[in-house]
Amino acid sequence: MSQDSQHGKWTISDSEDEDNIIPPTPQKDSNKPSIKPDLERKPDTVTTFFKQERKLSPKRNEDTHSVKEPSAPSMGSEARKAAHVNQTLPVKYESHPSPSVKRKRETEEAGWNLSSSDDETPPPAPKKEPKKSDVSPKKKKTEDKRPPSPHGTSYYKEEPADFFETNLLSMNDMYRFYLNKVTGIPKKFNTGALHIKDILSPMFGTLKESVQFNYCFDIPWMVEQYPPEFRDKPVILVHGEKRESKARLIEQAKPYPHIRFCQAKLDIAFGTHHTKMMLLWYEEGFRVIILTSNLIRADWYQKTQGMWMSPLYPRLPEGSPGTAGESPTNFKSDLLEYLEAYRAPELAEWIDRIKQHDLSETRVYLIGSTPGRYQGPAMEKWGHLRLRKLLSEHTKPVLNEERWHVLGQFSSIGSMGLDKTKWLAAEFQRTLTTLGKARKSLTSPETQMLLVYPSVENVRTSLEGYPAGGSLPYSIQTAQKQLWLHSYFHGWHADVTGRSNAMPHIKTYMRVSPDYTQLAWFLVTSANLSKAAWGALEKNNTQIMVRSYELGVLYLPSAFFKREIKISSKRRSSAETKKTFVESLSVVLNYSKCVNTKHNVLE
Repeated sequence: MSQDSQHGKWTISDSEDEDNIIPPTPQKDSNKPSIKPDLERKPDTVTTFFKQERKLSPKRNEDTHSVKEPSAPSMGSEARKAAHVNQTLPVKYESHPSPSVKRKRETEEAGWNLSSSDDETPPPAPKKEPKKSDVSPKKKKTEDKRPPSPHGTSYYKEEPADFFETNLLSMNDMYRFYLNKVTGIPKKFNTGALHIKDILSPMFGTLKESVQFNYCFDIPWMVEQYPPEFRDKPVILVHGEKRESKARLIEQAKPYPHIRFCQAKLDIAFGTHHTKMMLLWYEEGFRVIILTSNLIRADWYQKTQGMWMSPLYPRLPEGSPGTAGESPTNFKSDLLEYLEAYRAPELAEWIDRIKQHDLSETRVYLIGSTPGRYQGPAMEKWGHLRLRKLLSEHTKPVLNEERWHVLGQFSSIGSMGLDKTKWLAAEFQRTLTTLGKARKSLTSPETQMLLVYPSVENVRTSLEGYPAGGSLPYSIQTAQKQLWLHSYFHGWHADVTGRSNAMPHIKTYMRVSPDYTQLAWFLVTSANLSKAAWGALEKNNTQIMVRSYELGVLYLPSAFFKREIKISSKRRSSAETKKTFVESLSVVLNYSKCVNTKHNVLE
C-alpha cells in the first residue's frame, strides 16, 4: 500500500512482530572516505511500518562501484538481514530516491561535484601550494581509525557537550525509573534523564565486567559508549542470532578481543531474544539495568525510551547463607531463575556472582518471558500469567474498579486473531484487569482498555520524520486482518516531558484511575503487544506457550508501603531539581486523555 505526498511515495512493508530499527538515512561525509553511509534500502522485505520508496538518479549509477560493503551490520531479524543485503547492493535497487538523498545530490551536483570514490586519484598539488594536503590526510587517517559503523558516518556525530551532563541530585532514588535523553528538545526536558554513556560512566561505579542482553547490536558503536578507562573490560553479549546473522555479529566483534558471546536458545518458531538488560559488576558492587533500548545509536537519539536502574548492590559477608540478600519482592531469586532459564555455561559465573550480593533494597517485581510450553505451577512463572499472579497476590480491589482504565503502550503489534475474543479481550485483558483475589472469572465489559500506538501523523511530524516508522513494525497483512483493533487505538502525546515528537520505543502497561491521578500498578518492559511476547493459553487453558525472551519490572504500591501511586500531570517548577517518578510517568499518561479520533495506521 502506498501514499503520495510532498515528501515522496511511501509504502508499508510486511513484517514480523519484532523491533526492527532502521535509523534515519545518514548524511554523506566527504571528509571520511573510508566509512560509507548506506543510502539505499529495498522496501519489500524490511520489517517496518512506514517505508519510503527511493530512486537513484542516472548519475549515481556511474559511481556505484565506489560504494563499499559495510563490514559490521547491526543484528536483528530476518527482515533486518534482508535490509542489510539491500544496503550493501544498492545498484540493484536504483529506481527510487529518498527526498533527502535527492536534495543532497542536487546540492553536490550544482556545487563542487566532488567524487565519493576512494579509488580516484586527486589531481597533483602545485609546487608552490602550502602543505595543506599533507595536514588534511593525517586528520582523515585519525578519524578513520574509528571502527566502521554499518549505519554510516552519522553514527559518530558528536552530541552537544551538555547532552551528557547528569546531576546525581536529580536522580530518583525511590522509584528509580528514568527516561532516556532525547536530542532536539529543550534541555530542561532532559533533566534527570539518562544516556547510555551516563549509565556506563564512572559516576555509578568502577566497572570490572558487564553483560549486555539485547535484540539488536551495533558493536563498534556500543564499544564507544563505554568510557576509555572501561573500554577493554570483559563484556558478554547475549543474543538470539543464528546462522548468517550470527556470523555477521561475530565478525563485528573481531577487533574487540574482550567481547564474548552467549547465544540464547530459541526452540519455538518466530521467537526472538527481545530482552534488554545490563548486568554491571563494579569494584564497589553490582547493578542491574532493565531497559527498552536496543544497542544501536538510533535508539538513544530521538526516541522515547525508559529504564529501571537498580541500587548499587553491595557484596554479602563471607559465609552468608544462600537465601541472604533477598528483597521483599523476591527479585533476587526471580532474576537467578530467569538467568538459569538460558541454560548457558557463559552465564554460570554471573549467577554465582549475583548470589554473593545483597539485593534486599529492590522494590520492584521481575516479569519475564522465556520460550517454552508450560503446565501446572510453571504456567505462572512467565508471561502474562506471571503478571496475573502478582496482581492477584499483591494488589487489592478498589472502589468502582471497573472505571479504572487499563492502558497499554508499545512499539510493535502481532497477530491476535480475527476478533478481540481470541486473545486480547479474553485472557490478556483478564490479566490486566486483575486486582486482588477477584471472584469473577470474566472481565467486566465496563472496563475500558486504551491502546497507545503512534499514527501516521505522529510519525510524519516526529523529530526523525518518516524514518521513525522503522521502529514501529506492524505488518500490513496483519493489520488488515484485525481491523477491530483500531477502535482501541489512541495517539501518542507526551507534552509534559517534551517528548510528543520523540516516537516511543518504550513499552508500558498500567491500571489508572478515571481521573488519571492514581495508579494501581505500572509496568515497564521489553514486551510488545503480541502473543509471542506474553504467551497464549493452549489445550483448554491447561498450558501456556511463550515464544520469546522478554523482561520488565512491575511497580506495585504495596512494595512502597502505599495503597496507590499518585500521579502528577504537571511538570514541577525549574527551581525544583528533584525528578519524580510521577513526572516520568506523565510521558505515558498524558496521551491517554486524548480523544479517540481518526487514527490511521494503514496509510
